[in-house]
Amino acid sequence: MTNPHEHGPDHTDPDQLHAHDSAAPMEGPEANGSDHAGHHHPQPQPMGAHDRIGGHATAASDGAATSDSPDASHMSHAGHDGHGAEGGHGDHGDHVGQFRRLFWIMLALATPTVALSGMFAMIVGYTLPDIPGLAWVSPILGTVMYLWGGKPFLTGAVSELRSRKPGMMLLIGLAITVAFIASWGASLGLLHHELDFWWELALLIVIMLLGHWIEMRSLAQTTSALDSLAALLPDEAERVEGDSIVAVAPADLAVGDVVVVRPGGSVPADGRIVDGRAAMDESMITGESQTVTRTIGENVTAGTVATDSGLRVEVTATGDDTALAGIQRLVTDAQNSSSRAQRLADTAAGWLFWFALGAGAITVVVWTLVGLPDAAVIRTITVLVIACPHALGLAIPLVVSIATERAARGGVLVKDRLALESMRTVDTVLFDKTGTLTKGEPTVTDVAVVDGHDPDHVLGLAAAAESDSEHPLAKAIVRAAAAKGLVVPRSNDFSSSPAVGVTATVDGTTVRVGGPHLLTEERAEELDIADQWRTEGAIILHVIQDSQVIGALKLADEIRSESRDAIDALHALDVQVVMITGDAEAVARSVAEELGIDRFFAGVRPEDKAAKVQRLQYEGRKVAMVGDGVNDAPALAQADVGLAIGAGTDVAIASAGVILASDDPRSVLSVIELSRAAYRKMKQNLWWAAGYNLISVPLAAGVLAPIGFVLPMSVGAILMSLSTIVVALNAQLLRRLDLRPESTTRAILDR
Repeated sequence: MTNPHEHGPDHTDPDQLHAHDSAAPMEGPEANGSDHAGHHHPQPQPMGAHDRIGGHATAASDGAATSDSPDASHMSHAGHDGHGAEGGHGDHGDHVGQFRRLFWIMLALATPTVALSGMFAMIVGYTLPDIPGLAWVSPILGTVMYLWGGKPFLTGAVSELRSRKPGMMLLIGLAITVAFIASWGASLGLLHHELDFWWELALLIVIMLLGHWIEMRSLAQTTSALDSLAALLPDEAERVEGDSIVAVAPADLAVGDVVVVRPGGSVPADGRIVDGRAAMDESMITGESQTVTRTIGENVTAGTVATDSGLRVEVTATGDDTALAGIQRLVTDAQNSSSRAQRLADTAAGWLFWFALGAGAITVVVWTLVGLPDAAVIRTITVLVIACPHALGLAIPLVVSIATERAARGGVLVKDRLALESMRTVDTVLFDKTGTLTKGEPTVTDVAVVDGHDPDHVLGLAAAAESDSEHPLAKAIVRAAAAKGLVVPRSNDFSSSPAVGVTATVDGTTVRVGGPHLLTEERAEELDIADQWRTEGAIILHVIQDSQVIGALKLADEIRSESRDAIDALHALDVQVVMITGDAEAVARSVAEELGIDRFFAGVRPEDKAAKVQRLQYEGRKVAMVGDGVNDAPALAQADVGLAIGAGTDVAIASAGVILASDDPRSVLSVIELSRAAYRKMKQNLWWAAGYNLISVPLAAGVLAPIGFVLPMSVGAILMSLSTIVVALNAQLLRRLDLRPESTTRAILDR
C-alpha cells in the first residue's frame, strides 16, 4: 500500500533535489526525469513509454486512419475516393473486409461470364452449347459486375476527373466503361462481334479488385494520433462544488474550477496544484519514464497521471488551450504539411491514360482517313480496352504485400507504404535518446567504494535496504545486485524519509541510501568521484553504514547494447546520425560521444522537437525520426519518415509511418534495406506492366497494318496474362531478404 506520508522534494526549491540525486539540476522539461518523486513510494509502476507493449498491439491492428494521416492521404487520393462506395474511409479494417467480400463475389460471377463469352470461347478454341438464352448470360452478369464490382473504380474515376489528376482509377474506369458499352453493342448486333469484351471486362474487374484488396490488407492499420491523444484524458472529471464533489465531463470545466485527481487518475485539464503532493507519471507527454514530484503551487498537464497520492488542482486552461491540445495541433499541422511522394502506380497510370487516349484518337483519325470507319471503331475500342493492363493493378500491391510480410518477420511493421518508399532517400536519422538509444529506465552503471570495502558488498547492502521499495531507483539497485548474482541479505525496520532516503537494518547494522540531503543529515562528505559523475548527468546515491559513507552508486539511463552497431552501420550507408533529447547538454554529450553520434540537440522542449526536424529539412536533408513518446508525435509526423519504437505510446505509433515492433534501433537499417529492395522491384514491375502497353497498344491500333499485321485480341490476351505472371514472379524474389536486425546490420558492416 502507498504510504501517504512519503513525499518527494519540493520542486519549487531548486536546492531540494531528489532524495537520491546529488546531480546538478538539469535543464528543460525532460530534466525532471532524474529529479522525480521522493524516493520511497510503494506505488504502481508508472505506465512509461518503455512498457506500453500491450498498448501498441491493439493500435497496430484495429484503428482507423484519419483523413489527415499518411495512410488516409493515400486512400483519399482521387483513385481511392471511389472506395466510398464500399463503406467509406471511416474504418479501413471494415474497408478491407468489404473489398475481400466484393472480390469473392465478383470472382464467382466472373467464372460463368468468361466461360460463356462467345469471344473468349473463340480465342481459346471451344464451342458453346446451343442452349436458348445462353448468349445472354455474359451480358447480364457482366452488367452486374460493371455496376457493382466496378463501382469503386467508376467513383474514383469521377474524382480523378474532378481533380484533373488522372491515375489508376481513371485508367480502369475508362477501360471497363469502353468494354461495357462495346460489349453491349456487340451483343445487340450494333457493333462487330470482335468487340464482345464481356470476358475482358470480368477479368479486369476481378484482378483490379484483387490488387486493391492486397494493397489495403498490406497496410498495417492503427489508431489515429489524434484519437490516441484524446484517449489520454479521463472520461469524466470530479469538480469541487462547495462541500461536494460532482462528476462532470472535462469539456464542462472552466478556468478557476477546482478538480480532484485521485491516486492513479489522469489530470483532466491543465492546472495548478492547490492541495496535495504526488509523483506524476508524465511519460505520455515528455517521453521520460521516471515520475516527477509535483506539489502545491506547481503546474500539472492534462493527461498526466498522479501515481501515488491524490491532488486538488485549480484549472488554468481547458480545451484548445491545454498543452495536450497544442500537441494535437502540432501533429495535425505536421501531417497536413508533410510532402508525400506521388504513388508510383498512379504516376504510371496517369501517363498510360494519356498514352491510351492519344493512341485512341490517332487510331480513329487514321483509320477514318484511310476510308475504313468500321475498322476505326473496332481498333479504337480495342486500344482503349487493352490500355489498362492487368499487371499494373498488381505491380505495386504484390511488392508491398510481400515487403510488409518480410518486414514483419524482421520486426518491422509498415503502416504507411509511402513512408516505406521514402526511406530509401533518407540521409539523416534523428533518434530520440530516452527509450530509443537508451532503455528509458535508470540502471546502476558504476559503484565506487572507500578503501577497505568491496563494491559487490556495498551494492548488496544497498539492495537489501532498497528491497522493500517499489521506486524505479530502488528497483534499479535491486536489479543490479541480481544481475551480478549477489546474495542480498535480509533487512528489517525499513523506513523512508521525505527528500532524504531510506533506512533499514541489515545484518545488525544500520544502512542508509540516499542523495545530498542524506549526506547533510549525516554530516558526511560525498566521494570525490561524484563530481565526475555529476558532469555526466548521472543520478548519484551514497551508501552509509553505521553513519559512515562506504560507497556511492552511479545510476543513469543505460545505453542499449545494439545502439553502437546501429550507428556504425548507418555511417557505413553514408547516413548522418543525430540525437535529440530534453536532457541537459552534459548527459546528451556523454551519450553522443560514447556512441559516435554526429550531432545532438539537448535541452529540447517537447513542443520544439518538430522544429528541430524542420531545421534539418531546411538544410536540405531527408529526415527519418525515431521516437517513442507523445512528445515525439509531432516530430514523427513532421519527418519525411516517422519510425515509432513499438514499445512506445499509442500516439507515437499512430503518428509514424513505420513501427519498429522491437526496441532494437538496428531495425532502422532493416527499413532502409527493405525500402531500397522494394523500390527496385516496384520499378521493375511497373516496366513489365507498362511494357505490355507500350507494345500492344500501338500494335492494336494498327501501326503495322501497312505490312499486313494487326494485333489479334487473342495475342493481346496472352501478352496481358504473361505480363501479370512475370510481375507476380518478380515480386516473389523479395522473399529472399533476411530483415532480422542483426542480419541486416552484419551484412552492411561486412560490405
